[in-house]
Amino acid sequence: MSASPQLPLPFADTAEYSAADFLDAPANQEARAWLARPADWPARRLALWGDAGVGKSHLLHLWARRAGARILTGPALIASIAPPTTPFALDDADLFAAEHPLLHLLNVTAETGFPLLIAARSAPARWLARLPDLASRLAAIATVEVGALDDARLGVLFARLLSARQLQLSPPLVSFLLARLPRHPAALAEAAARLDRASLAAGRPITRGLALAALAPLFGPDPEPDCDKSATASPQARSLL
Repeated sequence: MSASPQLPLPFADTAEYSAADFLDAPANQEARAWLARPADWPARRLALWGDAGVGKSHLLHLWARRAGARILTGPALIASIAPPTTPFALDDADLFAAEHPLLHLLNVTAETGFPLLIAARSAPARWLARLPDLASRLAAIATVEVGALDDARLGVLFARLLSARQLQLSPPLVSFLLARLPRHPAALAEAAARLDRASLAAGRPITRGLALAALAPLFGPDPEPDCDKSATASPQARSLL
């Protein structure tokens, strides 16, 4: 009698944002340099912006830990805060729930002189703000873009994501997947999560077939082009593939 497949449990992923897990790269070098000099931020404000998954939140949390800053998020910013006694860090700032609390945060941090670090997917000057005072303050915030990782560092990141979930994939399979997955940290994180769930559900290690099935929504229209070519090529051509 075969054992029933193990059901994946809905444990939520928790990001620890450790310094050891952050990948230094040319794409985030400028941001790291600015974070090391908060006294140089114009008006003591700085905004990190860039695509999802490039490391903005990671950088924000690392800075907040060093600076002893209180971390807030845009969607949870629904009421005005008391005058701060510490620096502030606002993640997902472009997803702010209301304009008045955001304007109040900008005002009180400016009045008290505490640094304010912001992370968002676009520069604050591009956000839609109906309050003229808020729009002008957002436009004045100094910004630095956090760019995408290069291919070599994406490979390192994918290896770390797999290791964190105790997934052991053969090097050829990892290379196969990396060549077909979107070249984006968020996509690699989603791929690692899908592989983890697939392995738990199947009760066995990840194979090529299991990986293809689990990651199908992330792949392009032709995840195994080499296989298709070899199936239709002549014997002489197949020997060259």
